[in-house]
Amino acid sequence: MIMDGNGRWAARRGRARAAGHQAGFRATRDIVEASARRGIEAVTLFAFSSENWRRPEQEVGLLMDLFLRALGSEVSRLHENGVRVRFIGERSAFQARLQREMENAESLTAGNGGLELSIAVNFGGRWDIVNAARSLAREVEQGTRTVDSIDVNAFSAHVSLAGLPEPDLFIRTGGEKRISNYLLWHLAYTELYFTDVLWPDFDDAELGRALDFYGGRERRFGRTGEQVGESRA
Repeated sequence: MIMDGNGRWAARRGRARAAGHQAGFRATRDIVEASARRGIEAVTLFAFSSENWRRPEQEVGLLMDLFLRALGSEVSRLHENGVRVRFIGERSAFQARLQREMENAESLTAGNGGLELSIAVNFGGRWDIVNAARSLAREVEQGTRTVDSIDVNAFSAHVSLAGLPEPDLFIRTGGEKRISNYLLWHLAYTELYFTDVLWPDFDDAELGRALDFYGGRERRFGRTGEQVGESRA
């Protein structure tokens, strides 16, 4: 999910952008809980992109503060509900305290078998692909891998969401119809759902509409509709 529209939600109500981000945080909590209730196995949230550093310094500071407070208040709750938390992205740009909180959240929830919640922070799809390519190049350089052994499966094992199934459904709120350098490697066969609903207003009912859209799609993966029908018979 790309959680877009917090600022516009606040502007339409004549409120500061901070109010929109706080409302967006509450929506995030509700959607994670709704996803778990619906039996969804994995959710990945685009919380902060590598391009978001370009936003006004005050807003970036607010987002970092909100993120830190959210980790402090929500991780125990997630752990109690069996959610496993992981963070994907380049962490070195964050303050040391925030990096420690992310590490603590991952360690605390590592053994949980419920919903896999991945949070993308300072993340970019191109960064992810380049990082995987570097890892594979190092293995070739060290003699632990041959060039000919690099295939789709090898590459997939080195991207940020390695170990998770490829996403079935991509959701973007807020009306924009682009993927904004999100999970570029992973979205090859993902169904794309765009809604004008702003993120703070995206609730369980809206999630249900997105899932209904997904349920109506015929996922062919390069096959014909007839072949898909035969495989279901």
